[in-house]
Amino acid sequence: DGSIGVVEFLLSTGISGMAYSVLCGQPMAFIAPTGLTLAFISGLFRFCTVQNIPFFPVYAWVGLWTSFFMMSLGLRGASKLIRFCTRFTDEVFNGLLSINFIYEAFVSLKRNFVLADPMNLTMPFVSLAMALATSWGTMLSVAFQTTRFFNQKVRTMIKDFGPVTVIVAMSLLNQLPWFKKFAVPTLQVPGSFELAGGRNFLIPLMSVPLKMRLLCAFPAILLTSLFFMDQNISVRVVNNPRNKLKKGSAYNIDMIALGLITACLSLVGLPWMCGATVQSMNHVRAMTETRFNEETEENEVVQVTETRLTGFIVHAMLACTIRLLPLLSFLPIPVVSGVFLFLGRKLMSGNSFLVRIKDSVAETSRLDKDHPIRVLGRRKMNAFTAVQVFCLMGLWGFKQCSATAIFFPSVIGMLMVIRSFVLPRFFTEKELDALGDGASS
Repeated sequence: DGSIGVVEFLLSTGISGMAYSVLCGQPMAFIAPTGLTLAFISGLFRFCTVQNIPFFPVYAWVGLWTSFFMMSLGLRGASKLIRFCTRFTDEVFNGLLSINFIYEAFVSLKRNFVLADPMNLTMPFVSLAMALATSWGTMLSVAFQTTRFFNQKVRTMIKDFGPVTVIVAMSLLNQLPWFKKFAVPTLQVPGSFELAGGRNFLIPLMSVPLKMRLLCAFPAILLTSLFFMDQNISVRVVNNPRNKLKKGSAYNIDMIALGLITACLSLVGLPWMCGATVQSMNHVRAMTETRFNEETEENEVVQVTETRLTGFIVHAMLACTIRLLPLLSFLPIPVVSGVFLFLGRKLMSGNSFLVRIKDSVAETSRLDKDHPIRVLGRRKMNAFTAVQVFCLMGLWGFKQCSATAIFFPSVIGMLMVIRSFVLPRFFTEKELDALGDGASS
């Protein structure tokens, strides 16, 4: 209902990102308002609305309790528990993120068809075409680095600036006189700096009774479990040995830094931030020097330039976009949907869980020699994949149901329980290794 708007997200992302780049242990990782965090905030808002409770004081106390729990976990070295989070959990979690991006994009595009005049569906179809063109153009520009055209410097430049160019081009297209007649919706932002609803910056913490402040610790436990999973999985992707980073991991320092940032954001009612897998991966790739191996015909990582400066500057520029609010009103919403489609598709790449779904009906003779089907057999591989599918469906069901949305972070933690204590009863360590999910993996 407009309690948190675009201004809050830009301000929170920019300031939090700058603070995190200075305080964290792994500066190559980025934090951002993730889809799952927004789902939790939405669930908390619906709960407060139904119970007739003021949202922002509850929001602030939940955030402060979460900050306390996060810093306590970091100081006690709880990040070592992430060893129970294997590839099984990573793949289901990334699958959930991917589906969430794509779902939100289609919900936005569907809204155009629902609100449009049934006798004139030109605008919805133009919006759909714009979203698909944005997604397709972004995919092409990002994938250009792996082509053989031009030289490495030109390919890298196209990959780095291509997505922004696509977004700007689509926004300019929407401003052409002959295109304006389609009335494609654009972002609704205030003309000047102003918080949603014109509220005060500081949240009145004492406006709710003591009992309510203490009870806020229970949803904070759920949010802490979500932050613990999201943050550590994102940072672990960055710390992957394939990236050849020189700096060692510092998961606990990262959690303490995130806890401090969460406390500050809660006091002023700004959106919470958490580890962002897509942005972190893109940051690492942008700072990676690669070399083409003629024998394997693949790009290999030479080194990664590790610095806190890029993260600080990127988020400082993002915070400065507050001064460009009038320009953001020219950004078509279908373009944002197209970016969401791209991000959802990007998260699917490299996810062996989704590949195994496709390979479940593939001819065995056409699969690689080390494919799980050749080691385990089709039935056993499909059984493992089916468990992941049901886990993903369960997570999605909890997230989508308004009555249970606030509890879905606890279900994410059940993934580690299933992998560590249930699956070993049905799969040997050798079989889990073949699936890429053994202890050695």
